[in-house]
Amino acid sequence: MAEALASPPRAPPQGGASAESSDGRRARAGESHTFAALDLGTNNCRLLIARPTDEGFRIVEAYSNIVRLGEGLSQTGRLQDNAMNRALGALKICADKIARRRCVKVRAVATQACRSADNGADFIERVQRETGLQLQVITPREEAHLAVAGCLNLLDRKADAALVVDVGGGSTELSWVDLKGPGLDSGPRQFAPHNLPIKAWISAPVGVVTLAERFPEDPSDRPAWYRRMVEAMKLEIDRCPEAEVVRAAFDAGRAQIVGTSGAITSLAGIHLGLKRYDRDRVDGLWMTRAQCEATADKLLALDVEGRARQPCIGPDRADLVLAGAAILQAVQELWPCDRVRVADRGLREGLLLSLMAAPPRRRRRRRGRGGSRSAAVVKAAE
Repeated sequence: MAEALASPPRAPPQGGASAESSDGRRARAGESHTFAALDLGTNNCRLLIARPTDEGFRIVEAYSNIVRLGEGLSQTGRLQDNAMNRALGALKICADKIARRRCVKVRAVATQACRSADNGADFIERVQRETGLQLQVITPREEAHLAVAGCLNLLDRKADAALVVDVGGGSTELSWVDLKGPGLDSGPRQFAPHNLPIKAWISAPVGVVTLAERFPEDPSDRPAWYRRMVEAMKLEIDRCPEAEVVRAAFDAGRAQIVGTSGAITSLAGIHLGLKRYDRDRVDGLWMTRAQCEATADKLLALDVEGRARQPCIGPDRADLVLAGAAILQAVQELWPCDRVRVADRGLREGLLLSLMAAPPRRRRRRRGRGGSRSAAVVKAAE
């Protein structure tokens, strides 16, 4: 079953014999190995630490910090000093958490900001030098596939097709999935993102940060400003003829959209009227297209300060949330679909699944002076 690949993350147990200390150094007898997935995006730095289970994995620690690594990148082509310092601060926290949890496999990836910045490679070297983390800049293709992998159990298997929309800070990945194709029912130990039945995908080099910087907010006419963002995004994503193979499923109402991003989960929280963000209520929520548009209209009636006071947005996303709504609306207008499922998951979960499915890699035994061999050590995945 697809649900076995990425069951909804559960909080670690509280109290009792199975509880862990805050630094993760005391684990119950027989506890499985610990894995870490780190995603440094254009806007956010996110970390998940988890242990495998028969159904997928169990999260033992999560961390997220909005660092805006790509701030100003669209104007200068370079990562700015303040942005890099913010990201490094968050990455040092991640490195400490990974060390304290004694993770046996770690994969740390960077996406659009580091892909496109002239000084991206220099920043990657600085990260390794100052934190010990080996960031890998992944391709847009892998980014899209991992996002689909992380959302697998939110796909409605009664439908024929799905469009997974991963809205980042610097890019937006769209993946059209054949829900009747092979590759969705593999067990967690046989899972491989490259075997998923993705019929087409596209990576548009526009995300919430770049779109907001390209279109500064116009308080005198927010609806017109918002419409300009929608139309600009439509031009970016309406260039994937390979996706037409699943068009019939959308036309017949046998398809769904899955939206994963902080902006989209914020929209869901506003739609629900939450007084504080609640992942259990947001992750997996179904929203109609009309509800998405009504929530965007509600936010358009507020200025930046008003949006910042919304408990599911806050000051860090107040100037970006409508850019995210515009991206989602552009997708909905090009691929009309009444069902949108909100995902508070994505690339990190896909990383964890791929790490856990990979066979363990061990260093070669080395002979000591007396001819004996040292114990094999599990090598962290790069």
